Amino acid sequence: MNTGEEMMIELDVVDRKSRALLDDLDDARLAAPYLRGINPPIWELGHAAFFYEYFLLRKLGEKEARMPGYDDVWDSFEIGHKHRWRPGVVPDKGTMLDYYRGVLDEVRAGFGGKSLNDQERYLLRYVIHHHQMHIESLLWARQTLGYPAPSFATLNDDLPKGAGISGDALVEGGEYDLGMPSLSSGEFSFDSERPGHQVTLRSFSIAKTLVTNREFLEFVEDGGYRDQSVWDFGGQCWLLEGNGGQREMPAYWRRDESGVWRHRKFDVWEDLPLDAPVLHVSVWEAEAFCRWAGRRLPTEAEWEAAARGPEALRFPWGGDVMDTAQVDMDGTFFGTAPADAFDESASPTGCLQMLGTAWEWTSSQFLPYAGFEIDMYHYMSVLQFGDHRVTKGGSCATCSSLIRNSYRQAYLPGRTDVFTGFRTCAS
Repeated sequence: MNTGEEMMIELDVVDRKSRALLDDLDDARLAAPYLRGINPPIWELGHAAFFYEYFLLRKLGEKEARMPGYDDVWDSFEIGHKHRWRPGVVPDKGTMLDYYRGVLDEVRAGFGGKSLNDQERYLLRYVIHHHQMHIESLLWARQTLGYPAPSFATLNDDLPKGAGISGDALVEGGEYDLGMPSLSSGEFSFDSERPGHQVTLRSFSIAKTLVTNREFLEFVEDGGYRDQSVWDFGGQCWLLEGNGGQREMPAYWRRDESGVWRHRKFDVWEDLPLDAPVLHVSVWEAEAFCRWAGRRLPTEAEWEAAARGPEALRFPWGGDVMDTAQVDMDGTFFGTAPADAFDESASPTGCLQMLGTAWEWTSSQFLPYAGFEIDMYHYMSVLQFGDHRVTKGGSCATCSSLIRNSYRQAYLPGRTDVFTGFRTCAS
């Protein structure tokens, strides 16, 4: 994605998906109650448009706001999260869409047919990738609220088959690359990925597949949520805070009267796909499972070494091109494929689905690398440093052109609304 024409193709994709995520929501669904983990859908799309206007159009010369008086409404660091839900603060759907369409049309007219310089290319990539992030947050909002799956979702149609792969992969000790080079290399990256550097690791064994619903169900049925010995202090506090202190299973699971385990995928309750990876678990649940199983979470460096290998690959399967046929991304299967599917995308160490399916929890806090330099958008990373955990790999709801092995995402450890899962390491 380098030329103006290529970037406009990508812009058209994110535009089409964004509209699909909003167009079928009636007034009742748009008036959803306040929840900490999600934004009002109208605000979400207006904020994405503001990002194009503020960090691209204005930075390259446009001075006048397209929607005077609304900068502080669309700017996520000027308007508090709860205030986004107050009646009368965010404009109606039609007004927002007029603004959104106008901004994106101006971007198309200004950059679609031209040869881009380095600054224009970087800024366009930045704002499109930011838009992609908000597609994912709109998807987890629909899951949280129990709204229908988006029109572009594949879900259970033509699921890939499992390859019968299990067990651990041995990653030999040695020097491994972590992160991305500086921007001067010409490769796009976010500030938290830079500067790239080497780490020295001891040999370790890591699961070839994500933890499945079947495996996690064993933990649930063995009383794992009631066994205080496998929950650390943070996890015990999280247990008490949720569901009146009665957490007994992952979010969106239930056991019906006949004893069958089911889970909710958007607005539909279906039989729990036992061979699919467990999703929507907090890091506290992941760590409790690990203690119960005599395992542990990988560190960020271990995860990246398992994904990249000693050759420091951009993608687990090698090369510089995202293979969308070999990942569960872009809102297709939404984590319903077996954990041992997509075997052709295995990393050099033999690990499957390291990109897509689930953001994978690690044991590492989200901290800057030595030599960190803040990006043009000052809040992309710095507000998450310290109290967030690193997750890696992207999820089934992530846009595939956003992700690479070095990409870092940060989530608060108690979150279950996002598409998070995990794989384990031998202790």
